[in-house]
Amino acid sequence: MRYGTRLFCFFVISFIGFNAAAQTMELGVVGGGAGYMGDLNQTKPLKISGISAGAYVKMNFDPYWGLGIHYNFGKIKANDLSSDNAQFRDRGLNFKTSLNEISLQVDFNFLDYFAGGGTKGFTPYIFTGIGGVFFSPKGYYPHVAELGDQEYNLRFYRTEGQKEPYKNYALTVPYGVGFKVRLKENWGLFSQIGYRTAFTDYLDDVSGKYPDANNPPADGDRGLMLSDPNRGPLVSGIPRRTLSGTQRGDFRKRDTYMFVGIGISYTFVSQKCYTF
Repeated sequence: MRYGTRLFCFFVISFIGFNAAAQTMELGVVGGGAGYMGDLNQTKPLKISGISAGAYVKMNFDPYWGLGIHYNFGKIKANDLSSDNAQFRDRGLNFKTSLNEISLQVDFNFLDYFAGGGTKGFTPYIFTGIGGVFFSPKGYYPHVAELGDQEYNLRFYRTEGQKEPYKNYALTVPYGVGFKVRLKENWGLFSQIGYRTAFTDYLDDVSGKYPDANNPPADGDRGLMLSDPNRGPLVSGIPRRTLSGTQRGDFRKRDTYMFVGIGISYTFVSQKCYTF
């Protein structure tokens, strides 16, 4: 989380300096939950699996349009063993990861609103943008005796037979909707839900097929067990089941994550305010 915070501070300072002559600057914080859709959760877009928190600095160009730099932190997770899908339970995978996201987002208010003025005291709004996310999926398999009561950084075991570990960062496209209310003078309250399409399929360490003999996971038997924890212990050197080359994840090539929350904002209004 500290790397994302440093990046956010750097961009905020640059953003403020560049926009010093703008009419209004808005600061905000938000907290709530985080969720994910991918290979371990394919059908529940509103499922919350962890906490989220964020902050932003934004310039309001008029009562309708704003451009901001956002930092969001969240935690997501999923576990096949708690799924209502029998095939997922048989697969037996799990993961958790922290998300550190930096993004540039544009807001559009549907009504004539901003916290320091405007003719309306509330407005629905939409947003979109572009950013980057850092992640590092980890797995925990206390039900597998061979793996023990230990957490594993799954990326480095190359669980699908990759030649190199996949990157732990990706481009991301945020988009969502929200609702703002002016509280008093320059203060505002807002609630929003936003999805992010991540240009990676490895937020959960699952993407393609089970590894084969020509492209084995790293660390021998331990890597094989992390790739397929329900394969069973070795019997005379032979695993109880072999899924080599068969599909491990779904066929979608990008994972999606979501932040939902409630926040508060403060808008600094210059003497050159908007004319209504």
